[in-house]
Amino acid sequence: MLSMKVALLIALAVFALLFVCFWAWSVQRSAAGKQSAQPVKFTFFEVFIGFITNFFDTLGVGSFATTSSIFKLKNVIEDELIPGTLNVGHCLPTIVEAFIFVSIIQVDGTTLIAMIIASILGAWLGAGVVSKWPRRTIQVCLGSALLVAAGLMFLSQTKLLPGGGEALGLTGTKLWFAIIGNFVFGALMTLGIGLFAPCMILVSLLGMNPRAAFPIMMGSCAFLMPVGSMRFIQTGRYSLRASIALFCGGIPGVLLAAFVVKSLPLEVVRWLVICVVIYTSIMLIRSAIVERRREKNESASS
Repeated sequence: MLSMKVALLIALAVFALLFVCFWAWSVQRSAAGKQSAQPVKFTFFEVFIGFITNFFDTLGVGSFATTSSIFKLKNVIEDELIPGTLNVGHCLPTIVEAFIFVSIIQVDGTTLIAMIIASILGAWLGAGVVSKWPRRTIQVCLGSALLVAAGLMFLSQTKLLPGGGEALGLTGTKLWFAIIGNFVFGALMTLGIGLFAPCMILVSLLGMNPRAAFPIMMGSCAFLMPVGSMRFIQTGRYSLRASIALFCGGIPGVLLAAFVVKSLPLEVVRWLVICVVIYTSIMLIRSAIVERRREKNESASS
């Protein structure tokens, strides 16, 4: 009889295989429809983004806010493609993280699986909505989401959040709160706000050991990201070039952090990330405002 953890890891492997097959099929189908399909070319810098963001993601910093900030500051891709690219590009590195953390950290199986299923449903709903939004809406919402992420990071850094308890699982009303919360976080993740910080806060508030949050966070992301990514791939609202670069750099970054480095003094890094994320969120919202004014002026002049 398979244990719940082994069954979960097998399901995760199946999800990963389905995602890779669907992505490859979609890319091949898209290329077949073009008369002069060009090979995908990405830069070393784009691969390095995947490496460094997933390296720190494995250590608990998170990858979505940092990647969004670099993409915006260096104009790597268009703003409206950022949410989809984050989900597609970070999908496989996150699955590798989940394999590692689910295997080595103990957590109640019922709590883990219930929260993962909730996040998958949230991601499916969220990606279907976000993939249809216009550029300006994504700029405003992504900028606002990054401000929320920066706020959560600040609260964590200043120790204003609860430290959590010792429980490794939840039951009754607390479990339902956790399920509803992870459903919302799964939907928000398709917008570009990472699941790590809000999930860590949620399980701590409900009295769980913060260490037990890692397999929940990684497992939720690893299952929801293939689901959400497929919606973005279907609609073409992502950058293939940047996604492949994130994937190529991301997996080595995860493995280095998990098996070689394992821990680092991250205080300065987290404060730097908070500052960069706040600046990026302001720039995104500013871009949306400038674009709206330009459209108004063009319509008035015509």
